[in-house]
Amino acid sequence: MEHSRIAVAGASGLIGAALVRSLAADGHEVVRLVRREPRTPDEVRWDPERKYVDPAGLAGCDAVVNLAGANVGSRRWTDAYKARIRDSRVLGTTALAEAVASLDRPPRVFVNGSAMGIYGETGDRAVDEDAPPGEGFLPELCVEWEGAAAPARAAGVRTVFTRTGLVVSREGGAWGRLFPLFKAGLGGRMGDGRQYWSFVSLHDEVAAIRHLIDTDGLSGPFNITAPHPLTNAEITAAMGRVLHRPTLFTVPAPVLRAVLGEMAGDVLGSQRVLPMRLLESGFTFAFPEIEEAIRAAK
Repeated sequence: MEHSRIAVAGASGLIGAALVRSLAADGHEVVRLVRREPRTPDEVRWDPERKYVDPAGLAGCDAVVNLAGANVGSRRWTDAYKARIRDSRVLGTTALAEAVASLDRPPRVFVNGSAMGIYGETGDRAVDEDAPPGEGFLPELCVEWEGAAAPARAAGVRTVFTRTGLVVSREGGAWGRLFPLFKAGLGGRMGDGRQYWSFVSLHDEVAAIRHLIDTDGLSGPFNITAPHPLTNAEITAAMGRVLHRPTLFTVPAPVLRAVLGEMAGDVLGSQRVLPMRLLESGFTFAFPEIEEAIRAAK
């Protein structure tokens, strides 16, 4: 893609920060949406919970990428925090989609974050983008989150949903917590270890988002997960091999439920998610296997 102006919401998060670095390194002009008063010309004010974004700041953008949302894994899911998780995603997406739709010259593409959590518990069954949503808080949230982008779609803007898996990175997310434990020799499987974890390297996550921005004709949901999901026990063993540490510990399911509350279902649940549409669109993973992804992150 030629040098473009691209707006990114959630630019301080794990994926957003990596995307901004990648775009800037290639000479693109990146506009970051911030919740405070803008301090530099490349910042635009927004307040997702109040459904406000300064549309003038999005003028001239070729793409708008929304990766904003309260951290799903940072604390227990109290009712109040679940409301915050929902509002930060649904209201923020609504604000951006409406702002995009209001522009005289809308962007070519609106990329909106989503999550593989939309499928809920899949057990051993592999699912692709054709699978229906599951049941529970995360699937219902993801359906509402994607639905909030409707104003952009209605305005004729190509709209993409990135249903992201567990991102392998030292810098944050689930793996940001796992690396220190495993390096200390305290890593091990969680529950019975038979649950599938659909992972993706941070490098491939960013590359996939850029592929979706750049490739005309791609719209709708795309699973951003490596093509070979593995069980928690298999991933635990791979972490031990790459980091040269024992993986003798196990965290029993009741302990996880006591510590994490409702969020434990996300760790113990099984999601075997395949990136069918991404592969069909010609995308190539740099780190398709778990050991490669761990090495790239460590």
